[in-house]
Amino acid sequence: MPPKGCRNQTLMPRLDLMTPAEFAAKVNVSREASERLQRFADLLAKWQRKINLVSADSLKDVWRRHMLDSAQLFRFLPPSVSGVADIGSGAGFPGLVLAILGVQNVHLIEADARKCAFLAEAGRAAGLDVGRDVTIHHQRVEAVDGLQVDVVTARACAPLDRLIGYAAPMLRADSTCLFLKGGRVEEELTEAAKTWRMVIERFPSLSDPSGTILRITQVARERL
Repeated sequence: MPPKGCRNQTLMPRLDLMTPAEFAAKVNVSREASERLQRFADLLAKWQRKINLVSADSLKDVWRRHMLDSAQLFRFLPPSVSGVADIGSGAGFPGLVLAILGVQNVHLIEADARKCAFLAEAGRAAGLDVGRDVTIHHQRVEAVDGLQVDVVTARACAPLDRLIGYAAPMLRADSTCLFLKGGRVEEELTEAAKTWRMVIERFPSLSDPSGTILRITQVARERL
């Protein structure tokens, strides 16, 4: 019998809070990159007191819930990647993390002016050249025009069918989408298949037991 007042349900195992050292060992990042990410994390905690960038609960485990969640995409990037667009960048996950890890020409697309201000300050705090290493687009993704990249990323931005619609104008024939998805991924894939043809690969998330990384290529609209 569960204790009085508790729901009778299966609980996800509780993960210990990840330390910066554990993060660095998990993704094999350099000391310099770890220090830059630490400056980013410190600024995130400071700004979080003023505006809602991430959930307060997730900030307690920032190295797993945000840094690792973002950094795990690095291993799926094409070897010669020269441009990444991050849709709905928010507080910089995953796009700003990838830029700090050395990905060049990262475009952070975010409609919220306050979050764009944070992204600019966080980029500078992490030692990036804002405008060269990262470009911040203060606009809705539908308004972005003429941007085509090797990779489009997104996390917690929109259902998959809409997300692919946002990404499609930015994709070349050989471009890749890397999307971080949660427990409803199968439902979202089924819905997206009504509108889009694509090649899909699934990978388990390193940061979330219920999470999935989708690598999507050869995107085309389904003929009606």
